[in-house]
Amino acid sequence: MDLDSWTIAIDVWDRAANELQRLSRYVDRHAYASVVEMIRSTRGRIITTGVGTSAAVARKIAHSLSCIERPTFFLSPADAVHGALGSVQPGDIAILISKGGETSEILALIPALKTKNIPIIAVTERDSSVIARHSAVVLRVAVEQEADEFNMLATTSSMAVTAVFDAICIAVMRLTGFSREQFAVIHPGGAVGARLRQNEGEQEDE
Repeated sequence: MDLDSWTIAIDVWDRAANELQRLSRYVDRHAYASVVEMIRSTRGRIITTGVGTSAAVARKIAHSLSCIERPTFFLSPADAVHGALGSVQPGDIAILISKGGETSEILALIPALKTKNIPIIAVTERDSSVIARHSAVVLRVAVEQEADEFNMLATTSSMAVTAVFDAICIAVMRLTGFSREQFAVIHPGGAVGARLRQNEGEQEDE
């Protein structure tokens, strides 16, 4: 069978676009607002965690939140149960990402988080899952179909979770009045830093 790679690309992108369009119809508005408020108002730190592709998404979320002055770090589940849970302290928030909500490495963290009174935000497709049952807020993100024909490779699902937290980051930025000047302080490097410095120079010339 002659496969046209460009046709495959268009199919993947169309599927992704459809899933993004669906977010506003099924993501629970109140759960979303609760997560925004928890992240906006916390005086502690935010911990993100996940396994496999969920770990990659969790790391991206941690970086994005740190970029808007919400101190966040990714906690490896493997390291967590070997002492790294000591980095989590009362007043912090934990974001647990698990597509099925039953990932054993994530479940192993719950008893310690409960003991430390850490509010849990569960990000999962299944609001009846174990992590959902132990969470303060369930942010359900569920796609109809991954990009592959076996519906197994975490593609559109990881994109959807990332998109939800991109929106959360922007909402927190606006609600906290996060400024260009704040961003310039914490992001002096790269093309973004150069652009920020250029803008500052232009404002001084005025």
